[in-house]
Amino acid sequence: MRFTDKGIQKRKEFDQCREIAKTLSSKMEEKINQTGQVGWNEILESAEHDELVYKLTLKYLRQDGYDIGDWKRPLVVKTT
Repeated sequence: MRFTDKGIQKRKEFDQCREIAKTLSSKMEEKINQTGQVGWNEILESAEHDELVYKLTLKYLRQDGYDIGDWKRPLVVKTT
């Protein structure tokens, strides 16, 4: 399999998005621990409306044991 320069650049950008999302999820964890919850809109705004960073942030929060809610309850809360 051969990668073009463009393919390598996209991979690097994805890796950057993952790092941004990990940092953002850490900040959101702190806020959840302080306030008890964080809305999806707040995460989206913190991700500067970057859909990939937003989705990765939710993924990392879920992996860390947080309840990320659903369309009826778009909130992230600490799992009890």
